[in-house]
Amino acid sequence: MVGNGSLSGAVIAVAGAGGPAGHATLVRLAEAGAVVVGADNSPERLAESVDAARYARGGATVTGEIVDLLDLQSTRDWAARIEKDHGRVDGLVHLVGGWRGSANFAETDLADWDLLEKLLVRTVQHTSLAFFDALQRSERGRYVLTSAAGTAKPTAGNAAYAAAKAAAEAWTLAMADGFRKAGVAEGAEGPNSAAVILVVKALVHDAMRAERPNAKFAGFTDVKDLAEAIEGVWSRSAAEVNGNRLWLTEKP
Repeated sequence: MVGNGSLSGAVIAVAGAGGPAGHATLVRLAEAGAVVVGADNSPERLAESVDAARYARGGATVTGEIVDLLDLQSTRDWAARIEKDHGRVDGLVHLVGGWRGSANFAETDLADWDLLEKLLVRTVQHTSLAFFDALQRSERGRYVLTSAAGTAKPTAGNAAYAAAKAAAEAWTLAMADGFRKAGVAEGAEGPNSAAVILVVKALVHDAMRAERPNAKFAGFTDVKDLAEAIEGVWSRSAAEVNGNRLWLTEKP
């Protein structure tokens, strides 16, 4: 344990840790004192995120593992290893992303759906099922999904993407109801753990700004601000955030 940050001693897993959002989240969670366990399908990107988080807070426990999140048993094994190695799991942050779109609705390619269903829905199903029991055992268990504002008002060229994100949200809200019912069954008035959705229009990071210096990225959420919002989920009670969409951009 390092220091007395807001998440000192918490054990938090991050799926999709190698992307820009994952990179920022690992750094933020490590700075807050958490033990962080990242997973990604790219060894190179994962190593960069892990190294950055360790550097951001000297002595922080940050590890990375290549996990096939499209395989339920592999995902369950990952969750079990974390709980065995660290004694508990206090969070799963789901940042696995992907996007495909078309010029208009009629030109939608259903191959895009086949891909996005795996990336955006199946991985959520697997991580939520794999980590539910461990998160319920935690005194501050949180499942955090990042979603898109487009689910509330899908555009013609984003049918596959919006539908996949909407399905992931529905699945996460069902998990939230599972936490609520488990809390009541244990004698609590509400949930002991929580599943929450953070909604953004889109994400932006420094490399994107460097590539498009004249772009305004209106309404976009910086990955560092997303990471801050993720950390903040643990500062609020389970009852306050469970089953809720927390908007980081304007509602459409």
